[in-house]
Amino acid sequence: MKSKFSTLILTAALALSGAAFTGNAFADEGKMVGPVTKIKLAPDGKSALATLKDAKTGEQVNVTITDDLTLDKFKDKRIVEGDEIRARFDKDGKNTAKSFKKTAGC
Repeated sequence: MKSKFSTLILTAALALSGAAFTGNAFADEGKMVGPVTKIKLAPDGKSALATLKDAKTGEQVNVTITDDLTLDKFKDKRIVEGDEIRARFDKDGKNTAKSFKKTAGC
């Protein structure tokens, strides 16, 4: 009887700790589509700040980019000011990019 009770308590504790973890995993996420109005690479080349104009609201949004693939696209001019971008980012105060890609088109 004691082993069943302790198993039940352990299962409940694991379920609660899992629920607490997933709450943090789903932080606010922003999504937007719009043209790049400004790109500023950091002097060390390990990050960049891109300003996008939201196509729906016209609002200017700064997005911090840290992934090497996107930074390489900035450096060799595959993404430049005026390109339309589809971006996903964490709303963590810095708007850190999760995805930063050109929109598909003909």
